[in-house]
Amino acid sequence: MSYRDAAFLRNHMRSIMSFYHPICIDTEWGGYINQLRDDGSIFDRMTKHLVGTCRFVYNYSLASLALDEPAYQEAAAHGVRFLQEAHRQADGGFAWVLQGRALEDGTRHCYGHAFALLAAAGAAKADIDGASALASDVYNLLEARFWEPDAQLYVDEIKAGDWNAIEPYRGQNANMHMCEAMLSAYEATGEAKYLERAHLLAQRICVDLADKADGLVWEHYRTDWSHDWDYNKDDPQNLFKPYGYLPGHFTEWAKLLLILERYRPEAWMLARARALFDVALEKSWDEERGGMQYTFAPDGRILDRDRYYWALSETFAAAALLALRTGDARYWDWYDRAWEFCDRHFVDHEYGGWYRILNADNQKYDDLKSPASKTDYHPLAACYETLEAMRHAAQ
Repeated sequence: MSYRDAAFLRNHMRSIMSFYHPICIDTEWGGYINQLRDDGSIFDRMTKHLVGTCRFVYNYSLASLALDEPAYQEAAAHGVRFLQEAHRQADGGFAWVLQGRALEDGTRHCYGHAFALLAAAGAAKADIDGASALASDVYNLLEARFWEPDAQLYVDEIKAGDWNAIEPYRGQNANMHMCEAMLSAYEATGEAKYLERAHLLAQRICVDLADKADGLVWEHYRTDWSHDWDYNKDDPQNLFKPYGYLPGHFTEWAKLLLILERYRPEAWMLARARALFDVALEKSWDEERGGMQYTFAPDGRILDRDRYYWALSETFAAAALLALRTGDARYWDWYDRAWEFCDRHFVDHEYGGWYRILNADNQKYDDLKSPASKTDYHPLAACYETLEAMRHAAQ
């Protein structure tokens, strides 16, 4: 078996989908059941997280394309309906968390709205009725409510019920996922506005702001988009906004920059992608036990030695895109190393799917394979983007 074989990647996508489908389809409340244990049993039927709903739509959309499975297309359409009927609120924004169809947390997160756009884009690729129009609606909402023209970036969080109640925090993570969603929307529709916005976001984060941090992507910013070097400094394992550099985001950006370069090539994109990828592995890879350590401080100290499934997923995708783009064999070596580690430690060969997080000894913490919003979107999309890069390279 070769991890570089297209058949392997499709089979792996099929394995991931078979873990979630059809048990994740909620026929009572609509949408999906996000919360599954390692064996596929449900531990929370009611919590509906915006990111989880959107990621399931995206997973089903990509799987319907890559695996030619009509049932997955219908499952994606099922999620699009729930996204519009339940998550979407009267003011046009999307609620963060529901219980069934009841509102639990109506906060408007840019991160969640990025995934709403990504879901619409994936559904449009899968030829789901109304998906292109939904993508345009979400884009317009983002333009009206989240976009800061002076900063040329999106704000992070807005309180429920008052679009003017914008939190002072600014972050790169939501803007990175917005870039991803814009690229996918461009691929789905061919509309230039999405590509132009993806390009601008990449330029702002990976060049303008990164150049103020030795070429690296810092996570946290003040309202004026100056670097906040102290944000969550006392909470380096914060789930959503940890202190420090995240090597997994470096490799994720490397992947996105190469997708962007495919459609709007500029010399800096490959150079910055290589630099981000190389420093990510140099800083984070554990030569003794394998895997990527999660965060490091500005002085280079490792802060969090845990291994997260998403960081390794983004790394094998980025490595494949770099290998195909440059012909440099060392990127294929990194691709194989990342996959070998994931295959040994993250992939559940009994039930399917990926474990979410491992400690420094590569042991999982619990049996919650898919807590709210996980869905294995990262490894499934990484397989899909690797296949897409192979297809483009062969043309």
